Amino acid sequence: MKRIPEFKRAVALAAICACAFLASAAHAGWNLNDIKKGADAAAQSAGIKQGSLSNDEVVRGLKEALSIGSKDASALASRVDGFYRNPRIRIPFPPEAQKVKAAAEAVGMKKQVDEFVQTLNRAAEEAAKRAAPIFLDAIKQMTIQDGFAILKGADNAATAYLQKKTTAPLTQAFRPVVHQAIEKVQVTKYWNPIATQYNQIPFVQKVNPDLDAYVTQKALQGLFTLIADEERKIRRNPSARVTDLLRRVFGSAS
Repeated sequence: MKRIPEFKRAVALAAICACAFLASAAHAGWNLNDIKKGADAAAQSAGIKQGSLSNDEVVRGLKEALSIGSKDASALASRVDGFYRNPRIRIPFPPEAQKVKAAAEAVGMKKQVDEFVQTLNRAAEEAAKRAAPIFLDAIKQMTIQDGFAILKGADNAATAYLQKKTTAPLTQAFRPVVHQAIEKVQVTKYWNPIATQYNQIPFVQKVNPDLDAYVTQKALQGLFTLIADEERKIRRNPSARVTDLLRRVFGSAS
């Protein structure tokens, strides 16, 4: 009988603590019902059993997957011939300057055309060396709701999310990197003779494509292609889940 007052006191103390927490949360502007409902709905829609993974673990796991994927993709792309010898991401002669290419090859400048295309790819390979930190900064923005939706999405859902959310800021951040790479491998040295030869043809519209913008666009496209490859490996191949967190998160989605 003596334990009853102690039990009541414990219940009362717990109630006071709970009220204090809720009051503090409300004062801070939190909507606890919305947070709980949002997390529960996200987990349910993703097919994740309640209690099997925390919201934080799901998001951390997906961020880790994208971090590893973007790092590995950048390493693959930044190798010599990482772009140039990969037909899936190789950067071709600028489409808007195809007439220039045809005219140059017609007057015996095929070698110069090939060298120019090679330097475009060399610029992308050089720029890719500095891509990983830019991607990592962007990956930090993923939310809980994003995470659960991605987890049960397509094999490239995380990559598609990253591409959708970050293409504009990444383009802005990546362009000066590409510009430095273009200067380093001397792309314009190979472009100028071709363009000069073409622009001397009577009555043609002179061309001068924005090579910085072109290589930036193609370099990012190539990197996202490789990141999607890495994501697909992690989703489909358990041996590619190189950390315990990846095994737990992607194992729960199997």
